[in-house]
Order: sequence, then C-alpha cells, then structure tokens
Amino acid sequence: MGITTASTTDPQKTSTGSQLKTIGILGGTFDPIHNGHIDSAKQAASWLGIKQLMLMPCHIAPHKNYTNASSQQRAAMVQLVCNKESLFELDDRELRRQETSFTVKSLKEIENQQPDTQIFFLMGLDSLLTFTSWYQWQDILKLCHIVVIARPGYDTNKLNSETQALLKQYQEDDLNQVKARNSGCIIFTPNHLSDISSTQIRHQIANKTLNKDLLPASVLYFINKYQLYR
Repeated sequence: MGITTASTTDPQKTSTGSQLKTIGILGGTFDPIHNGHIDSAKQAASWLGIKQLMLMPCHIAPHKNYTNASSQQRAAMVQLVCNKESLFELDDRELRRQETSFTVKSLKEIENQQPDTQIFFLMGLDSLLTFTSWYQWQDILKLCHIVVIARPGYDTNKLNSETQALLKQYQEDDLNQVKARNSGCIIFTPNHLSDISSTQIRHQIANKTLNKDLLPASVLYFINKYQLYR
C-alpha cells in the first residue's frame, strides 16, 4: 500500500507538549490481560512521563472474528488491574458500542472530550506491521503519536515494505521532538515488550500447564472462578 505524504495542511497541532495534558492509550482484546501488557505499559508510561494510561478493550477487533471471553469478562479483568495500579484507567467505550472497533473513531471521541490533550497510542510491533491496512490510518496519525513496544530481537530491516515506508515518513527517534508536536510521529520505546502473549496463556490454561507468574493474582482468580479458557 502506498504511503500518502502528509501535507502542510494536515491538522497536526504543533503546540509544545508541556502545555498539554498527556495521556497514553493501550488497546487490545485483553483476552486475557497479562503481565506482559502491564509491565510494558508501565515502562512506556515512565519513559514518556505520563501519569494516566487508559486500557481500552475492543469489542471485536477488525482482524478478528471473535474473542474467547465475553466483553464483560474482559472488561472485568482489566478493571481488576486498574484497581491495583493507579496509573491505569479502564476505558470501555469500544465495548459499549457493540460493533467492530475502529481506533480512529475512539481517538476522535477522546479528542472531542479532551481537546487540549496529547495522546500517545501504544502498540506492539505486530500491530505496526498491519497499521497501513487499518481503517483511516492516516487520520489516526493526525490524532496521536504512535508508540511502538517491540518484542525482543526485532529487526526493522525485516519489516514489510509498507511498514518501512511508513517509518521512513513518520518515525522520530528523539522523544523531545515528539513531545514538541501533538501528533504525527512514530517512536519506538527503549524497553521491549516481554515475550508473553494471550494466545500462549490461553493454550497453557487449556492444557493445565499455566505459568502463574504470567498473570496478576486477581486475574488468575477471576479466570479460575469463571472457568475461562478451558
């Protein structure tokens, strides 16, 4: 997919970041939420210097047909994490919409609700690899900065051509330069996402081989109470 060059008329604010409230957003199915999500989000928030990070479970992601746990169960597990970590706040707007979740729609809502806010949207490298196929992805970059949390051992030279072109246009390595603009940059965190996946955890639960250190105790209790992922 070709990359559209941003014009000088793009509505990207250039206000100094220090003059704006800053928030982070981590979206996903959270099926279930696990320590990989939590630890990497906390490290990214510390590096970015943000005090509020919204965990936004999607109803159904555009690239998935279903989730294993229900929307209510996934939201409940995220809320358990938020109860223990003051940094995090559950944002359930995509669950309440009961439709395919599009990031651009959520970001537009947040911008309308909090117009003087600089948004850092966190994602893993796997999401970045498909980003140019996301609905209205160019508009997403007009609404936020993309913060990529890569897994250990990633090699940007092995990225697909669309992602390499995307990074050539939008990547910024200097965090201070990113903060000087309200939107439009892609930056990689210096800390890597721990190599944990929800798929791996569901498989371990189903096969009774779960490493309990992969999940917060409250989330594990919830999974066992409701016999999820069996």
